[in-house]
Amino acid sequence: MPKYWFDHVHLISQDPVTTADFYEKTFGAKRDGFMELPDGRTLVSVALDGASIKVTNPRPEPLVPNTLPNGCGLEHFGLRTDNIEEAVAELKANGVKCVQEIKAINPTTKIAFFISPEDILIELLEVSG
Repeated sequence: MPKYWFDHVHLISQDPVTTADFYEKTFGAKRDGFMELPDGRTLVSVALDGASIKVTNPRPEPLVPNTLPNGCGLEHFGLRTDNIEEAVAELKANGVKCVQEIKAINPTTKIAFFISPEDILIELLEVSG
């Protein structure tokens, strides 16, 4: 079986630059790419501790023909943190909307959920032990 590993999360946004700015300012991501694509869309890429978040405008036509525009897609993505209580407090203080408060899902893992400015669901996780 081939080896697999995480490469990137691709987000669709009406304003890729503003969306990338949100991840830079809120989570400390670093801008590592910007380009105009051949179809006229903008691609902005940010790096966050080895993970890549790529943001583009919506495609003029679906990538896969005959798919519904709001069909299957990104449900959420997760960001690990070493102190979820501090992270939640900081995000709330910065005006980021919390949609699920801190919850222990097992003895070693706590989670919380936030919504980005364009309603992308972000899970925070703290795993101990």
